[in-house]
Amino acid sequence: MAKLKIGGAWSGVLEVELEEWTVPMLRQEVAKRSQCGPESINLICAGKVLKDGDGTQNLTQLGVKNNAKVLASRVSADQGKALKDELMAEDERSSRLSRLKATVTSLAKRHADGSLPLEDFNIELENQSGEAVQLGSETDQRAVMMGLMLHANAKQLISREKYKDALEVLAMGEEAFSLCNSKVIELIDNVPILQIDMVWCYFMLRDISWLSMAGIRLSKAREGIERAHGKDASRLRLLQGGRYPEIALHLRMELLEGVVAYHSGQFEKSRQALTDAQTRYFQLQVPDEALSLLMSMGYKEHNAKRALRMSNQDVESAVGFIVEEKEKKAQKQEEDIQRRNEIMEQKRYGMTPLRKPVDLQRLNELVSIGFEKDLAAEALRRNENDTQKALDDLTNPESNSAIQLDIDSRKRKRQRQAADAAIEELISMGFPRAKVVAAVRAFGGKDQALNHILSQTDQNTSDGNTSSSAPIPNTIAADILHPEGGVEGLSGINEAPMTDGDVKAGPSTKPNERDVEMEDELTEELNKADALSDYDIEVTREGEAINEYLALLASAENGEKAVLAAQ
Repeated sequence: MAKLKIGGAWSGVLEVELEEWTVPMLRQEVAKRSQCGPESINLICAGKVLKDGDGTQNLTQLGVKNNAKVLASRVSADQGKALKDELMAEDERSSRLSRLKATVTSLAKRHADGSLPLEDFNIELENQSGEAVQLGSETDQRAVMMGLMLHANAKQLISREKYKDALEVLAMGEEAFSLCNSKVIELIDNVPILQIDMVWCYFMLRDISWLSMAGIRLSKAREGIERAHGKDASRLRLLQGGRYPEIALHLRMELLEGVVAYHSGQFEKSRQALTDAQTRYFQLQVPDEALSLLMSMGYKEHNAKRALRMSNQDVESAVGFIVEEKEKKAQKQEEDIQRRNEIMEQKRYGMTPLRKPVDLQRLNELVSIGFEKDLAAEALRRNENDTQKALDDLTNPESNSAIQLDIDSRKRKRQRQAADAAIEELISMGFPRAKVVAAVRAFGGKDQALNHILSQTDQNTSDGNTSSSAPIPNTIAADILHPEGGVEGLSGINEAPMTDGDVKAGPSTKPNERDVEMEDELTEELNKADALSDYDIEVTREGEAINEYLALLASAENGEKAVLAAQ
């Protein structure tokens, strides 16, 4: 037995089994001796609040040791409930952040190393023109993907005004980007924008304790943006065809620089930054006439405003911008569909021994010189996408025959699996096994078999015969019922994608369990974004903040004048 020294609401020594007692048990015991309810007792040990959690962790696992001192403070019932709710919310947020980090890491790993995606989509890095790019090594690719996914999630939290949560996610994103080669980071503006978003969260939380850190982050952000965009945004202007997408981003940065300077007592520097921000704010105000003209052309208000802001209020340029964005979106949808189809095709061929997909470009090269597609795909799969080795196997009669036999064997296996699944599904609907097996044997697919069974049932009912159906003709005489309960050699059953079990070569590592809910949340956020989403900022709050701090500066200056006059 271990001893715990309790102080506070009740003072004394408790003998406990550290390996068996949990926090709720300790709380219950202290509450009983304090003559109050457990919800009114708050326990603190070694500067840490002891939380109930899920009630499975014992005191040893929580770091409580023999002769430890535990402070038991009594709170009101309402305070106790509020504390419990707060701790539960903190646990929930902590759990969500852990899930988020694990999911981002898993997604980035799957989509950066060239492995076959588990999903029917692929996450790829794109430049501001929407074109896929390769940045550095596989490690760099993975780090940038993780940073971008976390940044996208944080932006959603910012839009919902959950600034504290957003800060934690942004910090994780910053950590992810730090794993990337600095030379690669210098090529992109995502890290500087993340820094600005972090300072924006500080500002919205009105937490001036972050003041010194905010100044450092803004300084790095300005350097990073100039490096990525060029002096006076010359490189960005060239990429964007003379448009001005960065104005809102610079407005927010200059506002935050003015706020930091004001709280640091640098009033002149603050005034200059705020004045620059105000100039950009006026520059972004969309004229009613221009907006009305675009909307009369059939464009939605949001799209029209966005186009005018990106085009420095030039109507002709704004129309061109909308048309280009529409074309890019349509092209992106076509490319996504094509990529999904490619991934589904690659899944059908299975993975190489190093768990990579069959290279479709090399596959098409082999098909173009006369080889059957499935045969060529299997040759590439076996040879880790080495075209020459695959060609050697295909032109060798012995290895070619072995590959063909293997393909036929796996095809029959997949057909049996599909037939077995169809049989079990139909039986689960209440149909007799013998009737289902016969129908699947005769008609192949589940839907065809079901239609036949239902038609026979309807026919029997109408004839007044409910005892049995007419025999099903065995139209495929060569088919035999497989000992495992499936049907061998059936036609008309869709081939299932090749599974890990179909791949005889390579490691048999099992993929980690996926958090599909969190994956869906992340990918949905990525699908909503486009190449200019980081620049598409609604600046209403920025305008209010500019006026607020200009007024504070004026008040400070008037105060200084009054002091001088009194002297």
